[in-house]
Amino acid sequence: MKHRVVFSPEAEDQLLALYRYIAAAASPGIAERYVNAIVSYCETLDTFPLRGAKRDDIRPGLRITNYKGRTVISFAVAPEQVSIIGVFYGGQDYVTALQDDIEGEG
Repeated sequence: MKHRVVFSPEAEDQLLALYRYIAAAASPGIAERYVNAIVSYCETLDTFPLRGAKRDDIRPGLRITNYKGRTVISFAVAPEQVSIIGVFYGGQDYVTALQDDIEGEG
């Protein structure tokens, strides 16, 4: 069964910020290719969503995977949907960011 892959508004904002960062540091073309590759990688979670590491210690149901060792992708899997929660680049503190998100909800 295929899952639908959806990106949270926060993940979309993070991808845009990553694009801008790479575009400024390298070029818009390189930035577009890298961000598109991350999105494509996330979309492959539709057929094998339970990859990566479970991180219930950060928040219930959270899974983490990496893209090319520099990007951490956080996501949650429901029966028919994979929700991309965040995209963290270059050593950003994703643990604190994800814990802060869930604490702000309570």
